[in-house]
Amino acid sequence: MPEFQRFETEISVQPRDIDLNGHVHHSTYLDYLLTARFDQMARCYKMSMQDFQKMGFTWITRSYRIEYRSEITLHDTAVVRTWIFKIGKVFVDVAFEMESRVNAKIAARGLARYVLIDVRTKKPIPIPQNVIEKYSI
Repeated sequence: MPEFQRFETEISVQPRDIDLNGHVHHSTYLDYLLTARFDQMARCYKMSMQDFQKMGFTWITRSYRIEYRSEITLHDTAVVRTWIFKIGKVFVDVAFEMESRVNAKIAARGLARYVLIDVRTKKPIPIPQNVIEKYSI
């Protein structure tokens, strides 16, 4: 399997992200992942979500798998790293990890599967070759 480049996005932890235990709520990790993917699609892959929409496509989430390992707290920065793990016919598996900038520990890691959908038919479509080329860096 080819090795794909890893990209980073830094996200400042906000008070709204914190749960009753004083650390980032588990559901917020998905928000951080989404924020990082939108940033990295435009900045790193040079193909934003808006570019996909102009082509009549969108990505939908098929599944998430997350392993929580450590905490991220208020006044910290979450460093979100993502990389393509696998490109299938109609899907992309994106591996990710989130690290606390304060303690340099991996707080979470996982895998997300996104399926490319034709917005008109609402059905999965094969990933076009130009998309595969942009994502294969």
